[in-house]
Amino acid sequence: MAAQTPDPGELSEEQLRAAYEQEIKRVRVEHVLLENVVTLINLGMRRTGLIPGTEDERDLVQVQLAIDSVRASLPQVEQAAPEQISAIRDAISQLQLAFVQAQGGAPAAAGGERPAAAAEEQPAAGGAGPAQRSGRLWVPGQ
Repeated sequence: MAAQTPDPGELSEEQLRAAYEQEIKRVRVEHVLLENVVTLINLGMRRTGLIPGTEDERDLVQVQLAIDSVRASLPQVEQAAPEQISAIRDAISQLQLAFVQAQGGAPAAAGGERPAAAAEEQPAAGGAGPAQRSGRLWVPGQ
């Protein structure tokens, strides 16, 4: 017969504490860090009020706090989980674009793409960007 796991309601306080200790031994700080970063990004996006059904949740102060918190955590994320940093940077960029849109800035293009005007500003491969063409940008060696 297989041993049955007792119902948590039937466990004593000491048994619950022992089970918690066993679980906490498996938790790694980088996992908690990544979970927090993902949670901040998701909450920040909801607080933009741009997702259908979240209009009444708009709180741009909360969005800014989420952005700042994730950006402050990026060096630790990069060190602890370098394979995740690209996805995190993409997500925070999307949140920043949504924040600008929620403030009344230029609307973000569908599908997370940049607006056409921003795409036009990108330099061709090896070409000078608009700031370089105007002479306002100092580039070492040029």
